[in-house]
Amino acid sequence: MPYNKRSELPDQVKDNVPPHAQDIYKEAFNSAYDQYGDESRAHATAWSAVKEKYEKDEDSGRWKRKDND
Repeated sequence: MPYNKRSELPDQVKDNVPPHAQDIYKEAFNSAYDQYGDESRAHATAWSAVKEKYEKDEDSGRWKRKDND
């Protein structure tokens, strides 16, 4: 079940990560789903891709771009 646009992403993604991170999630999910055919594995891969560029702020709990980018 690949995602064609951000609005189709799970609420956990749409409601918590910035738009650029949503794009990263969508592309990583679609690629992993095409490669593995396993939705659970694709979600795990997508979250890993987001965490390469974004992190949760310890104070606010909001996702933010990592400083090293």
